[in-house]
Amino acid sequence: MRTIPTNRYYPSMGHLLDVYDRGGRRLGFDAEDLSEYEDWKKTARSKLTEITGIDQMETCDLQPALLESVQQNGFQRDKMAIQTEPDVWMPFYLLVPDDLKAGERRPCVIAPHGHGIAGKYGVAGRTDIPAVKDAIEKYNSDYGVQFVKRGYLVFCPDARGVGERREWTGQSDQESDLLKSTCAQLNHMAISMGQSVTGMWVWDLMRLLDYIATREDCRADRIACCGLSGGGLQTLWLAALDDRVRCAVISGYFYGYRDSLLKLSNNCSCNYVPHVWQHVDMGDLGALIAPRPLLIETGDQDPLNGERGLANVTEQFEITNKAYSLLGAADKLNHYIFEGGHQWQGAQSYEFVDKWLQ
Repeated sequence: MRTIPTNRYYPSMGHLLDVYDRGGRRLGFDAEDLSEYEDWKKTARSKLTEITGIDQMETCDLQPALLESVQQNGFQRDKMAIQTEPDVWMPFYLLVPDDLKAGERRPCVIAPHGHGIAGKYGVAGRTDIPAVKDAIEKYNSDYGVQFVKRGYLVFCPDARGVGERREWTGQSDQESDLLKSTCAQLNHMAISMGQSVTGMWVWDLMRLLDYIATREDCRADRIACCGLSGGGLQTLWLAALDDRVRCAVISGYFYGYRDSLLKLSNNCSCNYVPHVWQHVDMGDLGALIAPRPLLIETGDQDPLNGERGLANVTEQFEITNKAYSLLGAADKLNHYIFEGGHQWQGAQSYEFVDKWLQ
């Protein structure tokens, strides 16, 4: 034996939980009327923009470029790229339904991806790539394809650190690298610069919104954002900080930070933003979306819900629900709980988006 037995460990988890309980959620939603809500929303958004590093992001010309076009069954898949910051490029798939007529404008869906599906490939249904095909079957993650088949123009971007935007440690064609991310490496660099992966992701999606507004085939006033897991993170934060998102579907990413990210601290680094737990919980981010339509989708066996399971989810939903009720928009907030684990279920998602965008 080359080690020695350890009879006792001395971790810091208990202390950090106590610090969280004493000092967390300082900007939590507690408005009693519309005026208080608007004041809270302005203050919370300002603080979140600061701590994510979004206020440091540099604007630039988008310089949209069409890289390839491939005809699929019922839609065209265009690969494009835009410049989101100087010399920072975001590739994405634009899925265009075949029945789009010349001069017609359609509602749009931004479909950000989660982890383990090779970024945009998994959302845009690249079943011709065997590793991606397996991931799609596991997570039911080709929701970009499902939306384009319902007539939407669908944007499936690569988030920084994923897909074709992996940092140096993940730049290989090996399956293990293709399906993984370099979020940790990117967040190490970002945090040390006063930024965050979350902020980078949200900024890039804001720039994608800017691009959508320039297109003559898009209804810029009818844009939904819908995503699973890390795509749910992107959807939650983007909708919370940008009113141009008119409708949102968040799947597999709505629960209390204490149980799901503090106790489960081995989750991906992209979840971690300096000081965020001191100011808000996920329910407060949801409250920032009110009164715009929001559907939250939760698997009752999703391990990311934490040790208390659905109780950790419904607590946050109730925070959001209070905001929607205050604004007279309770009918625009849905929580769909299904039997299953960490995957996109979609049983109510497509009809929900149709109801509010079509």
